[in-house]
Amino acid sequence: MVGGLVLSQAQHQVGIAATSPAQAQAAEQAAFRGRDHRAPCASLDEARKAHARHVKLGLDRSPRHARPLLAACALAADWPGSMAYAASIFAALDDPEAFDYNTLMRGYVAGGGGRDPAAALRLFVDMVEDGVEPDSYTFPFVFKACAQLGALQEGRQGHLVKLGFQRDEHSQNSLISFYGKCGEADMARRVFEQMEDDEQTTASWSALLAAYTRAGRWAECVESFGAMVRAGWRPDESSMVSALSACAHLGAHDVGRSVHCALLRNTARLNTFMSTSLVDMYAKCGCIENAAAVFDAMDDKNAWTYSAMVSGLALHGDGRKALEVFDAMVREGHRPDAAVYVGVLNACSRAGLLEEGLRCFDRMRLEHKLTPNAQHYGCMVDLMARAGRLDDARALIGSMPTGPTDTAWRSLLNACRIHGNLELAERALQELERLGATNAGDYVILSDMHARANNRDAAAARRTAAVDRGLAQAPGYSAVEVHGATHRFVSQDRSHPRADDIYEMLHQMEWQLRFEGYTPDTSELALDAGEEEKRRVVAAHSQKLAMAFGLLSTPDGAPVRVVTNLRMSKECHAYSALISEIFGREIVVRDRNRFHRFRRGACSCRNYW
Repeated sequence: MVGGLVLSQAQHQVGIAATSPAQAQAAEQAAFRGRDHRAPCASLDEARKAHARHVKLGLDRSPRHARPLLAACALAADWPGSMAYAASIFAALDDPEAFDYNTLMRGYVAGGGGRDPAAALRLFVDMVEDGVEPDSYTFPFVFKACAQLGALQEGRQGHLVKLGFQRDEHSQNSLISFYGKCGEADMARRVFEQMEDDEQTTASWSALLAAYTRAGRWAECVESFGAMVRAGWRPDESSMVSALSACAHLGAHDVGRSVHCALLRNTARLNTFMSTSLVDMYAKCGCIENAAAVFDAMDDKNAWTYSAMVSGLALHGDGRKALEVFDAMVREGHRPDAAVYVGVLNACSRAGLLEEGLRCFDRMRLEHKLTPNAQHYGCMVDLMARAGRLDDARALIGSMPTGPTDTAWRSLLNACRIHGNLELAERALQELERLGATNAGDYVILSDMHARANNRDAAAARRTAAVDRGLAQAPGYSAVEVHGATHRFVSQDRSHPRADDIYEMLHQMEWQLRFEGYTPDTSELALDAGEEEKRRVVAAHSQKLAMAFGLLSTPDGAPVRVVTNLRMSKECHAYSALISEIFGREIVVRDRNRFHRFRRGACSCRNYW
């Protein structure tokens, strides 16, 4: 009785209430479901004092009594040295249990200054070797440590099967997330599909969508998001962010807008992260007005928000507006970083704002003390070269502190095509070959330039060189979104179920264009054939097929949105402008570099692309 009284007094002195085994177990389970069970210590010094009292009373070796201090030190994000102290508390414990191992592992994989995923894995090995059986809360921390280390082999699911946790939803969800973070989207999908329907949760779907997003498998992400909704699950914030990111990359405006509507229905107030994702999605789907509306309605913009808006305006070629947003960012007290300056310089380049771009480059270095990286120099090369200052651009490449990059030389090569400088284009290709960074498109540019100069042998030699190097050009395609579904076309494509209707529409479009004096421009087509054959080829260009299907399948007055992996040609540019005027439609085309918005016969690029 006396011993029990002394123990009760000791517990009271260190601020720990005695609990029954059942209560302790319940508290432990709640702690790993996200509730905070740390000791009431405001700093590491207070934790040390409390620990000293434990030592004095002989309680420091008891896991049950040391747990609050262990959690306080292991989970403190802003206590320098707290993880090392947590490890010392753990090392003194007699017979630590799974809960104690889990607490320390959780600290090692948390985002604080004491993060050490390798130590978390070593601790797991010690746990198994010491005969302590892991529980369902152990594996999420183990998989997180493996993901942080990229330790794919160590993280495979053998332990789950061996220890009987293959049906535990927390462990399975963590395994899906682990495979996703290691770039193994197929393995993540396999684990997901092995789960029973009653085991899958919103977190399972969210982890799968994140895996597809990380792997850049945007179409599968959107498809899985649709399957999630059809299965009756209510998407959480993480799922919607993944879906918005996929829509942004695919240009899937209708799906992205549906996600936005779902957010408005299910969320009282959008947070900064969600609003920034919407700004990025609308901008990359061609709706810069919607992006601006979301941006303007935000009360709590951060640097990422401004960066998304600046980059979106750059994609649309609105350099003046991008500079206004950047100036507002600085006035609001946000310090520009390297990423936002990439957007600013890109905006200047695509809008032809040479002097403004040069001033921003100086401002970056002198006012904001940022050291330009290869991306910034690449933007400056593109800016000067597009503006016709090819020699200055070449000199800047030679002076890059990082050394010349393939991006910089390729920007110069593209500008040489615009300005017809064949000699400098040859030099740019030689430098790309020296860097071992050529692709098939580089040789195609040179071949086309030689063809336009009537150097047929040189043009053929360039294409042969690409083949000899084993460089294959990715097939050109154009896609259009109709009622939430994406339809993809290649040149001369007749595989679509409505191919006959599409070609009939194409014929009607060209017939009406001829009344406006339209004549196909075949000057950029490097094809050794007669003029009639060239006209036949350009008539069924993938972008025109996508446009024809969009006009057929959308209501009068609705915009037609086309995404292509090709650079906008002069022929398709003139064609799209006339179609927008004759049919009274807005035609929005996202090529591999930027947006072109055609309204009433004029393009937003002002013929500068």
